[in-house]
Amino acid sequence: MRITVLTGAGISAESGLATFRGDDGLWENHRVEDVATPQAFIRDPVLVHRFYNQRRANLARVDPNAAHHALAQLARMHDLTLVTQNVDNLHERGGSPDVIHMHGELNRALCAACDHRWDAPALMHRADPCPACGQTATRPDIVWFGEMPYHMERIWAALEQSDLFAAIGTSGNVYPAAGFAQHAARMGTRCFELNLADSANARDFDQRITGPASQTVPEWIASL
Repeated sequence: MRITVLTGAGISAESGLATFRGDDGLWENHRVEDVATPQAFIRDPVLVHRFYNQRRANLARVDPNAAHHALAQLARMHDLTLVTQNVDNLHERGGSPDVIHMHGELNRALCAACDHRWDAPALMHRADPCPACGQTATRPDIVWFGEMPYHMERIWAALEQSDLFAAIGTSGNVYPAAGFAQHAARMGTRCFELNLADSANARDFDQRITGPASQTVPEWIASL
């Protein structure tokens, strides 16, 4: 069976990793406009790097949970395309062999001058030279607001070829991911939502399963 799964912040929150955006709209007490846009990086690269350096430190202190491990098991059982909106590496640490990070990766660095990418150190600074071109234009390899998500052609193709689509721990507020269920449904794909509560686009799913991901994801996979 061909399955496409999209995961969001809810699956990592159970590992103790705080979601970037809180109920007040702030990202770890920062406005989105100050830490998660290209304009913010141009205006204050020191603040932006400090923000992501702290996120990287927090990530190093948490572990994957039962939902991450269950999805790794699913990949061994079926033809799985695993897409995540998360920038953490908990899926990989949980055993998933091939993860599509549509919003980039916290542990990767990007040269704004030549687009070269490499593994990020624990602490990054804009003055760090690019290992490829030598320019001092280092930034986190994160898709910021106003930028195009990664790997979209591969994701759309997977949705069109899947027998089943599931969204896990996503808000349904951020496009293009919020449109994945509608796109899959047009192809006749059965769509599931696994979440703590109904998402903003809950009506797009054939079946909704409510509860913590560490409980619902292993149970759902066992039922397939």
